[in-house]
Amino acid sequence: MTIQQAFDLAVQHHQAGRLPQAEHIYRQILIQQPQHAGSLHLLGVIAYQAGQLDSALSLIRQAIASNPNYADAYSNLGNVLMSQGRLDESIAASRQAIALDPNCTEAYSNLGNALTSRGRFDESISACRQAIALNPNHPGACNNLGNALAGKRLLLEAIAAFRQAISLNPNYSEAYSNLGSALKDQGKFAEAAAACRQAITLNPNFFGAYINLGNALAGDGHMAEAIAAFRQAITLNPNCSDAYNNLGAVLKFQGQLDESIAACRQAIALNPNYPDAFTNLGNALKAMGRLDEAIAAYRQAIALNPHFSDAHSNLVYTLYFHPDYDTQAIRREHQHWNQQHAEPLKKLIQPPLNDRSPGRRLKIGYVSPDFRDHVVGRNLLPLLAQHDAANVEVFCYAQVAHPDALTDCFRTSAHHWRSLVGLSDDQAAQLIRQDQIDILVDLALHMANNRLLVFARKPAPVQVTFAGYPGTTGLNTMDYRLSDSYLDPSGMDESIYSEATIRLPDSFWCYDPLECHDVPVNALPASTNSFITLGCLNNFCKVNDAVLRLWAKVLHAVPNSHLLLLTPEGSTRQQTLGQMEKESIAPQRIEFVSHRPLKQYLELYHRIDIGLDTFPYNGHTTSLDSFWMGVPVITRVGETVVSRAGLCQLMNLGLPELIAYTPEQYVQIAADLARDLPRLAHLRSTLRPRMQHSPLMDAPRFARNIETAYRQMWRKYCLSNPPKTGV
Repeated sequence: MTIQQAFDLAVQHHQAGRLPQAEHIYRQILIQQPQHAGSLHLLGVIAYQAGQLDSALSLIRQAIASNPNYADAYSNLGNVLMSQGRLDESIAASRQAIALDPNCTEAYSNLGNALTSRGRFDESISACRQAIALNPNHPGACNNLGNALAGKRLLLEAIAAFRQAISLNPNYSEAYSNLGSALKDQGKFAEAAAACRQAITLNPNFFGAYINLGNALAGDGHMAEAIAAFRQAITLNPNCSDAYNNLGAVLKFQGQLDESIAACRQAIALNPNYPDAFTNLGNALKAMGRLDEAIAAYRQAIALNPHFSDAHSNLVYTLYFHPDYDTQAIRREHQHWNQQHAEPLKKLIQPPLNDRSPGRRLKIGYVSPDFRDHVVGRNLLPLLAQHDAANVEVFCYAQVAHPDALTDCFRTSAHHWRSLVGLSDDQAAQLIRQDQIDILVDLALHMANNRLLVFARKPAPVQVTFAGYPGTTGLNTMDYRLSDSYLDPSGMDESIYSEATIRLPDSFWCYDPLECHDVPVNALPASTNSFITLGCLNNFCKVNDAVLRLWAKVLHAVPNSHLLLLTPEGSTRQQTLGQMEKESIAPQRIEFVSHRPLKQYLELYHRIDIGLDTFPYNGHTTSLDSFWMGVPVITRVGETVVSRAGLCQLMNLGLPELIAYTPEQYVQIAADLARDLPRLAHLRSTLRPRMQHSPLMDAPRFARNIETAYRQMWRKYCLSNPPKTGV
């Protein structure tokens, strides 16, 4: 047998999957002809298929050294380099293959794959389409095209590409898994899970399909099943950083914060350059109140990926919680976010075509991920339900992947409902332009799942931020922010905000307990307990060392008192007890409770006599819940806008005596109130009526105030931008 005949036989074995026979012949050829390029190349391919990347790299490089014009070898070199994470070298190898053979389909497909991993989606789409033009029946090129399209959030096109890959190769497990990922991003969780399960049926050891299955299950609220899927991925591949990262994110959602942190740290140990893992680590640390560590994790994520706008939003928002960051430091980070993520999008802004009649009915668009059972959603529903349809036409742009009963209430209250799930920022902006929205309202700021980069494209002539929390977006394209005269007193330095401030006459908040109207106010617990129960049910990320030290002083000033805290389970509770013991507070005076459904959460106030507010980030909706349940809250006013929420709410209730401006006042107010049980009992029995008769629960008045603000903004816009007239 000649060397060529032997090589042809080896290739037949290789193509039939008989790799040991193929390898044996390739090696026999190399004994006779050590520089045989084809044998070196295909031995390298076998090594690559076996996961022996270093050996594969060496063999394919030897093949190229033997035949510098070997296009297929360069193409497979690109594959190996891609698997090693050497993306730029992979791109260069694929381009060299194309230069040597412009009809090399595999090289175009491989190039597209590497470009997608680099985030260069437009170039990847072009390369994959060229591969498909050369060979329309190439399932790998269709799959790679789908990945690039999904990277650009062109999900409908991506799904079509994955389905085409599957039609060409019905056993293509990777395409099924990628299809599941794209369907998950569309919010079609059941279909996504089915596609991933089909991938697993075809390849039971496909750990990536288990990861995508876990993501789909988590999106549909099946957290325990999602955790099991991620753990199975880890069993199949203990070095899979993605599985550990996603596991960490779901464990955080479940409140298993210690376990979440451990999973995220393992992801980072496996891949120290993993920005998503640092972000999820930051989220878990923040939930535990470990703000310095959370901020450091977010900064590391941003250092690894300066274009990671979500991680940067997490950092910006977290600064409000930290007592060491003043208004100027917060302003600077917002400016940095705007410069890094929003400014480059200004070139996409298009001139508005809206009718500039100042008195006509306005189209108001609300953009939110929280049109659901969420504290922000609960504050928004009274506004939408009370809008005057004669003056405003309401559009809801919902980034809600998992709708619930409250979502249905929002859908009913709106004139038009648009889902943004699965839409890219460009697509969302285009949809808003098509609807010719006059005033577009952001309801999330830098909270999770915000769509601020839609606002950076300025799809509406007037843009406003409101409701998520009283703050600033930092965007130069955001025209206004809604506030009130307590949160932002007249004459304050407004340069800390990128937007112009419009002050509502009464309050930033409008409260409605919704389905919990009938949860009763009970008698004062202290009247039967013979001790005062202090309490705080705020999110624990608002509880810092300074807060705990001040609460310890209150406990000392109110002998025999107890403190009830809503606190994550695990090490957070032990750390809190340790900090309080340093302040000479016995552990038996502290009681921890866990998160629970709304009705059961409100019933916790049946056990509390006096509420203690946090700082610098006051309780917002939590304090309104407390007042509704008859529990007065002592607040401390600070420098930042989020530290004046208690001031606003108590002034609207006519209870300025519960407002402290110094730590000493805070302790004194608590001590005086604890000694006066008749006063406490009177407050408990009258706080709910106070709420009901205050601006804090006057939804029609709240809606009229906001509509007046919208009209003021619109008239100013029309005056500044009069319609052009012909000569």
